[in-house]
Amino acid sequence: MTEDRNGITSGALSPEEKAVDVSLRPRALGEFIGQNANKEQLRIFIEAARKRKDVLDHVLLSGPPGLGKTTLASIIANELGVNTRATSGPALERQGDLAAILTNLEAGEVFFIDEIHRMPRTVEEILYPAMEDFKIDIIIGKGPGARSVRLEIPRFTLIGATTRVGLMTGPLLTRFGVSMRLDYYPVNEMEYIVKRAAGILGIEIDEGGCHEIARRSRGTPRVANRLLRRVRDYAEVEADRVITEDVAHGAMAMLQVDSVGLDVLDQAILSAIIDKFSGGPVGLKTLASAVGEETDTLEEVYEPYLMQIGFLKRTPRGRVATPRAFKHLGHEMVEGTGELLF
Repeated sequence: MTEDRNGITSGALSPEEKAVDVSLRPRALGEFIGQNANKEQLRIFIEAARKRKDVLDHVLLSGPPGLGKTTLASIIANELGVNTRATSGPALERQGDLAAILTNLEAGEVFFIDEIHRMPRTVEEILYPAMEDFKIDIIIGKGPGARSVRLEIPRFTLIGATTRVGLMTGPLLTRFGVSMRLDYYPVNEMEYIVKRAAGILGIEIDEGGCHEIARRSRGTPRVANRLLRRVRDYAEVEADRVITEDVAHGAMAMLQVDSVGLDVLDQAILSAIIDKFSGGPVGLKTLASAVGEETDTLEEVYEPYLMQIGFLKRTPRGRVATPRAFKHLGHEMVEGTGELLF
């Protein structure tokens, strides 16, 4: 993922920030806030697997970035009492890369593949027999003398995480026995997440400050944790270290995060559609060029939230700004036309 212009929405973390993020992650299902239906299903499936003394069926976790897919994968391993081996789809460039990991798994281990939709198709094919029969086929030699050898591997649980289920192939999708989609969190659950993170980090915050951060966090725990750290910095320099509603409001103004959590690029996307393309429709590539961002970043990071709050629509002809987006940015739209009133 790429980082937004304020370093808020998504992006690579420094080693120090990664350590903080890891410290904030819950380690058990009971500590994980929200996603109650998914948690209840996991609780039952994990308990059943333990009672049978068998491996948990393969799990696919989908949803926008930052909602806790990686955290849930770690929690599943913790609840099962096993280790986790983790990699990502783009890192598995050759069949040998995946085969090396699979043959070194221990019985019952969790194998986590992030961004599984980005795994090369030739590599993906090795997973089919591994997931179904716990065997892999390896080609030994080259040319006419090459031969295929089938190796047994320990029984394991594959957990795949994806932001783009539609890019996964049918054969891979059907091999997951458990499929769960994580949704954006409501404000009340985000408040619990902010309070928990503040307690772990030793940050003083009142109810007003907690609510202000929660409602601007895009329903995303990762964003909430980053905003909390930036508001803490602002409170230490510009206030009395305590995060109140006024302090949080001032920090958000500095970060250019508005009342519904839109940052600079969110607003640039909507403004481009409204000002440059009369509200749309506009193609994804054209829109990406207009705001100077990658198409994947727009599709995976920004568009899901803008659609969730009703500011953006995807149509066969392109992206369209909704009347709510016009109103939020202070524009009016003539009924039945794409003309704007300023």
